Amino acid sequence: MAVDRDHVLRSAAALLTRKSTATMDEVARAAGISRATLHRQFAGRDALVRALEALGIEECEAALEAARLDEDTAQEALRRLVKELERVAGLLAFLYTENQLFEGEGQNEGWARLDARMAALFRRGQEGGEFRIDLSPAWLTEALYGLMASGAWAVTEGRVAAKDFHYMIVELLLGGALRRE
Repeated sequence: MAVDRDHVLRSAAALLTRKSTATMDEVARAAGISRATLHRQFAGRDALVRALEALGIEECEAALEAARLDEDTAQEALRRLVKELERVAGLLAFLYTENQLFEGEGQNEGWARLDARMAALFRRGQEGGEFRIDLSPAWLTEALYGLMASGAWAVTEGRVAAKDFHYMIVELLLGGALRRE
């Protein structure tokens, strides 16, 4: 029987976003395969995490495209971006805590592409007078990642209703990022 790699990755992502310390045995069970089959797909946890990283970057790039960041005001583009990223927020939250992904010279260049596109949105908002200029676009990008991760964890833990995710993220970020007259 052929193993559907995408199914395994999505099952692993779903489990690890709820339980970041899950073992490879638990990942295999969640995917409905044996540990040996999982090991044939991914040599170990590091390989699985790297594959999840590639999936996360791919999903985020698709969200950036769907959000049409160059259209309308920067605030409206940001609202669309959060809405598009919401479906992968749990995976982002998991990846956000995987230090191995951000250390050394082996960092995936996809993160830099994502960061650059998000920072460009914040820079556009600053240049258009929508966003504060005393907070760098790089910091606003990091704040967005942090809020997305925190929101995903809060929803997963049942501390916040899933229907409030978009509102919480956008309102807190924009409330702190808007330029005051």
